[in-house]
Amino acid sequence: MSKKLIKILSLVLVLVMLLSVAACGSKQEEPAPADTTPADTTPDTTPADEQPEEPEQPEEAAYVPTGAQSIAGLTYGEDGDYISLYEKYGKGVSIADVTEDPETGLAYATFDGTEYELGLDFLTMAMVYNTSTEGTSYETEDDVYAEWWKYYITRWNYLLPEIPLYSNEYYDVYNSAIKGVEEHPTNPFWSPAAALIDWTSEKADGSFILGNSTDLSGKFRYATFGASNPGASDNDVSNLINGLETVSTTKEGGFVVNPTVVKNLTEVENEDGSKTYDIEIYDDLKFSDGSPVTAKNYLYFPMAFSTPVATEAAGKDHMILMQAVGYKEYAAYDGTNDGDGASKIMTGLRLLGDYEFSITISPDYLPYFYSIIYAGFTPYHQNVWNPGCDLQDDGEGVYWTDEFYAKDGDSYKMAAVMTANAWNTDESLPCSGPYFVSSFDASDKSAILKVNPEFKGNYEGTKPQIETVIYKKIISETQLEDLKSGGVDVLAAITGGDETNEAIKLADESNGGFVYTHYSRAGYGKLGFRADYGPVQFTEVRQAIAYCMDRATFAKDFTGGYGGVVDGPYYTGAWMYKEAMANGMLLNAYDTSVDSAIAVLEEGGWVYNAEGGEYTEGVRYKKIPAEFATENDINYHSVDNAYKTEKVGDDYYMPLVLNWYGTVDNVFSDLLVTGLQEADNIKAAGFNVQSTFGDFAPMLDELYQMAVYGYYSGSPLYCVFNFATGFNSAQYDYSYNMTIDPSMYDDYSAYYIKDAADIYFLNAE
Repeated sequence: MSKKLIKILSLVLVLVMLLSVAACGSKQEEPAPADTTPADTTPDTTPADEQPEEPEQPEEAAYVPTGAQSIAGLTYGEDGDYISLYEKYGKGVSIADVTEDPETGLAYATFDGTEYELGLDFLTMAMVYNTSTEGTSYETEDDVYAEWWKYYITRWNYLLPEIPLYSNEYYDVYNSAIKGVEEHPTNPFWSPAAALIDWTSEKADGSFILGNSTDLSGKFRYATFGASNPGASDNDVSNLINGLETVSTTKEGGFVVNPTVVKNLTEVENEDGSKTYDIEIYDDLKFSDGSPVTAKNYLYFPMAFSTPVATEAAGKDHMILMQAVGYKEYAAYDGTNDGDGASKIMTGLRLLGDYEFSITISPDYLPYFYSIIYAGFTPYHQNVWNPGCDLQDDGEGVYWTDEFYAKDGDSYKMAAVMTANAWNTDESLPCSGPYFVSSFDASDKSAILKVNPEFKGNYEGTKPQIETVIYKKIISETQLEDLKSGGVDVLAAITGGDETNEAIKLADESNGGFVYTHYSRAGYGKLGFRADYGPVQFTEVRQAIAYCMDRATFAKDFTGGYGGVVDGPYYTGAWMYKEAMANGMLLNAYDTSVDSAIAVLEEGGWVYNAEGGEYTEGVRYKKIPAEFATENDINYHSVDNAYKTEKVGDDYYMPLVLNWYGTVDNVFSDLLVTGLQEADNIKAAGFNVQSTFGDFAPMLDELYQMAVYGYYSGSPLYCVFNFATGFNSAQYDYSYNMTIDPSMYDDYSAYYIKDAADIYFLNAE
């Protein structure tokens, strides 16, 4: 709770007390009409010990609505009811303006004479957009970033939008016929699919069989098409067939301008605060079919995926050029409305020659800690996203020829083409990466990739030596047998005690037939929440769950001792984590304590029973005043309908029931049955946990509360989920992922959390 809000609530309570005193002692009220109803003078002969007792009421406390409740039904924007605190004040904020609460580590800043607590959205935006050292005591932008990062992790740890349950060691086990593994090992930022470009195969057929337990779907051209996150297997194949990028991710988890591709790159800071990147590529780059790669090929993808055509194709607005000058007007153009707040021309992109182009970034997105990625582009053949149409530039910016926006009735013709090509799995569309897809078998979820003879090399100039890569679905229970029999040449990211012990034993007893490498995972398995829905929208509930669980034991049981637990969304090997810890980052480890769980629940108002009386046993309830109760609050109920939000008088009482959707055939889910659903602490604290088990895609639909994969039930029900997350990107950037802006919330929200500290009410008195 912000300091400002605490002060306001205190004043409200004082005012209520004063009004109560005035009401009791005032002599100037109009007299009430005389009651002429005859009094009931019949004596009450019921013995005193049999008199019905009024249920004892818990001590009332001022209700503090969640962020989701506070803005339900309100309008976002300068002309509406609220905007984000960062949008109001954040752009000019320096790290020197921030103060830290010495006891909690939470961050505050004062604007227009008022002190504000800084929320997740504010901190994640400032972390990458407010890293200037000007006017501070910090020497480098890295130092400033690390301090913002510390504040973000600290607030995350307090709000707990998900609960990390294990962070494990990964073991990659190889057929020793695959050479180069020791010299070019994998790590959290460099998976086998990336590292194999440095390896060779001494197998008779020269192949390499790579396995993964997730299904290949065939969405190889752009693995994130129509989704917020790519499937792991599809993403591997996508990275193998798409290459010649202008900015590359390095083995160490950094960014570098790709010298194999970029002949020259210049940066110009413009007078209006924008920045222009001018990129000249070499003229000897080719696609897998031998056709030349030109400047246009680098612009087809971003130009397409910033239009309503791609939005129709993907069922999602990907907004690739969001940071570029002119994006808003360009994205609003539908093929017919040029000049009406919309523009056919994307002014922030320029075609400057056959092998030269530029992008100009809006001042709204500068300075940016990872600004080099603004110059990052990957080429696509024209026939992938825009066959039959082309890009032009007459001197004002880049635009599509009219064929791109042609319609068949109410639908864009090109949308259907883009959708079909997003799922292309054959050689008909050329590739730019080290490999191209030769074939895909949808029945057994396998793909055969062949080396691209035209590939010039990666950022180190390395070309692949392995002629054929076979990517296949593996089954966790039989993966070691598959490895021993030659059915797969590497098992990546083996984890868990039994699996790891078996893998190490196999290698140690193989007489050199198998080898392994290992590294700490940059990520964790987690209990995730739909943090704007049901009981878990309340911070105290998420904290209480953490206090009830024995996370250390859970991690030990799951990893078999090959791992541990973390207290936030970080990788302990990351440079900013080490810097933040050196700077005194304060984190709550949520040590197991049912007393602590009960204490935070009681403080949060979970002190009622279903009838509105004082809680004594069973399931706790929380009173939500009618003025704050949303439709989702009112309709919340358990999976079996035994518990539901009850209306008592004018108020609503929500049950402390967690509807958990777990995935089948998953040891993680199995352990959660005892570690969460049936845990003594959970029951003792007043929770009831109800479960449903199913496949991964339906679970994601229930998390998203939309039919991304076609499975959503149509009505919100589940608020707890278990899966995993990773921090193995070179770009640790959660800007917009904590947004409270409804136009971006469904597509970009990482936890579906609306931090109340991020809300700035425009009409507040």
